[in-house]
Amino acid sequence: MTVQSREILPAKAVATDTTEQKQYLTFLVDTEMFGIGILMIKEIIGYGSITLVPMVPSFIRGVINLRGVVVPVFDLAIRFGRTAQKITKHTCIVIIDIVAGDHTHRMGIVVDAVSEVIEILVSDIRSSPEFGANLRTDFMQGMGKINDKFVILLDMDRVLALEEVSVMAVKQ
Repeated sequence: MTVQSREILPAKAVATDTTEQKQYLTFLVDTEMFGIGILMIKEIIGYGSITLVPMVPSFIRGVINLRGVVVPVFDLAIRFGRTAQKITKHTCIVIIDIVAGDHTHRMGIVVDAVSEVIEILVSDIRSSPEFGANLRTDFMQGMGKINDKFVILLDMDRVLALEEVSVMAVKQ
């Protein structure tokens, strides 16, 4: 399969009041819609050849060669406790930058389909709901209200926290 690439242009700077709009790339994982801040996204590529890496957590699919750079690829469905989805013509890898301390790490996430770039007013972003002590919501930036539905806005620095991924690799 030929990997095609689409560069994502950064969002323009905006004011900081509640009429401010923030841009998010929306995508599907299984049947759920999620969003990531557009400034974090570097590009979107077709799902291609992934090299498996032994002894890593199950949500790490492996690595890809992205123009000479080794990029780890994470499966969000498995990371969220679901089963891996079948690879289709819509499956793609979203390349993002994760900040950990003073370093930025380039990573890929497998998504079932990319939807669109949307703008959400800051006033339409709700805080993450509280489900109780045993359920985690720390990976969510909030819930974006689009028409009468919500899009889960992800905090990818937390979803793919390097410290947590390292601990999980040791446990398995």
